[in-house]
Amino acid sequence: MSIPQSGGGPIESFDQLAAYMEAGCKPKDQWRIGAEHEKFGWLTDTRAPLPYAGPRSISAIFDGLVARYGWQPVREGENVIGLARNGANISLEPGGQFELSGAPLASTIEVAAELQTHLDEVRSIAEPMGVRFMGIGAPPEWTHDQMPVMPKGRYRLMTDYMGRVGTHGTQMMYRTATVQVNLDYASEADMVQKLRVALALQPVATALFASSPFFEGRPNGHRSWRSRIWRGLDDSRTGMLPFAFEEGMGFQRYVDWVLDVPMYFVYRDGKYIDALGQSFRDFLKGELPALPGERPTLSDWADHMTTVFPEARVKKYIEMRGADCGDQAHIVALPAFWVGLMYDQTALDAAWDLVKSFDAQTREGLRVAASERALAGEAGGVKLMDLASAALGLSHAGLAARGLGEEAQLAPLVESLKTGKVQADRWLELYEGEWGHSLVPLYEAASL
Repeated sequence: MSIPQSGGGPIESFDQLAAYMEAGCKPKDQWRIGAEHEKFGWLTDTRAPLPYAGPRSISAIFDGLVARYGWQPVREGENVIGLARNGANISLEPGGQFELSGAPLASTIEVAAELQTHLDEVRSIAEPMGVRFMGIGAPPEWTHDQMPVMPKGRYRLMTDYMGRVGTHGTQMMYRTATVQVNLDYASEADMVQKLRVALALQPVATALFASSPFFEGRPNGHRSWRSRIWRGLDDSRTGMLPFAFEEGMGFQRYVDWVLDVPMYFVYRDGKYIDALGQSFRDFLKGELPALPGERPTLSDWADHMTTVFPEARVKKYIEMRGADCGDQAHIVALPAFWVGLMYDQTALDAAWDLVKSFDAQTREGLRVAASERALAGEAGGVKLMDLASAALGLSHAGLAARGLGEEAQLAPLVESLKTGKVQADRWLELYEGEWGHSLVPLYEAASL
């Protein structure tokens, strides 16, 4: 969620950076599940994207959620840019993607209930306005010029910088939507094992959840255009983190990588200060050009950690970031898939056995293949269909061992393995068939 972080006071020792991550270690009985998803609002009469302001807008929906359901507004200056309630947050991505960042919960059953409540509340406010939301990895028709721009200082800085690095940065910001889950670790060694498995199996998630085969009104040649966009964003802060598989990986090694990623901003007194391309290492020495003589706080470090975007990201927990958003069943299935793999040690060990022989070229090749062909992809002699089948079997066993009935939430993924078709494949078939090359029916088909 893109809001200022609360990391703590002044950084007085370099060791505090790794200690910040280490402070996330929790015993297994305290592990929780934090699910997030982004969705696009659209006007039902015009199929135009939902604007920030006006009678039919994000602001109007925020007002309704505050008045009817007790959400509390989060402001930046005069603008409401998010809502908070009982450990959960609703926030905005740059193009108005409406994001629920759920509370830390004990089971995926609770996650599903939280999602249902959220969608019910949003529908009750939005639908009388003639507004609906799509669960999809990228909007099928809208151009960059059509996208609304959210009134957040962070995004103004990022938009400028994205135009100077990579090739697809502004597409990522304004025209992609994901579903992810945030999971805990017990120790540094547990973090390393989970991060390695998460990175190596992220292409499986990309394949199983692919839902963005259209862009600007036509098929784009990929099953997950969202994933393709991430490969053209900014190589300094994205990707599969080959160093994570090297000997000596731990909190400090991850810190060293984040320190070498150019900064975006520093947040002070409610404003974002331009630090584009500057070095956090210089900041630690009091030599940041944006704030000469000033040294960072742990909150600054926490903010900087949110500006790296690898396929799996570590903060005080690990974020699984490889999936397109999809329908409600897929939004629920994503946390279930990863919880089954990560929160049962037998499943986690077996998952590592599945992928530990992959080299960096194979992992990256699978990432590309998943984006292009979903379950039909392969790289380095590894077929994504086979890898997904094995991973899903381990996830199912891991969920069953928890004894909560969560494995039923894997149903849409089981169906994809039976048919070999993911959401993107089915939509492409409809587009070529009964939709007659029209994308109008997709708005309804993808609506939450």
